[in-house]
Amino acid sequence: MAGLWFEEFTVGKVIEHAARRTVTESDNMWFCNATLNTQPLHIDFHFAEKTEFGKPIVNSVFTLGLMIGMGVSETTIGTTVGNLGMTDVNFPRPVFHGDTLHSRTTVLETRESKSRPTNGIVVLLHEAFNQNDELVGSCKRTALMHKRPQA
Repeated sequence: MAGLWFEEFTVGKVIEHAARRTVTESDNMWFCNATLNTQPLHIDFHFAEKTEFGKPIVNSVFTLGLMIGMGVSETTIGTTVGNLGMTDVNFPRPVFHGDTLHSRTTVLETRESKSRPTNGIVVLLHEAFNQNDELVGSCKRTALMHKRPQA
């Protein structure tokens, strides 16, 4: 599926993403190893069982990437120039091995690019939920998007 052109993003539009993903222990261990994150809360079961969570929690940066990634095919695949920034990143609940996440994107703002006439800027709110529909992550992402090519 192709992403949306700048003109197709309308303020208030909500996209419930079809992709769902169960997070595994292997996902979390691979991500922590790949990013050199040695936080025992993520990778040490014996350490984690003594915390308030009682078990390892998934690396929040993995959750952030998954939350945004689940919506790429329905928003920006093939139509984005790139990300300009991410703000207001929040993780109100932890993600655990075995949780199944789904996400939605809400268009917060659109504006023409002042310096690039073939592009526009969109501000998106991404939200991720676990299998109980509890919010586990959110962030605002600003993206530079291509406008629909002129015929």
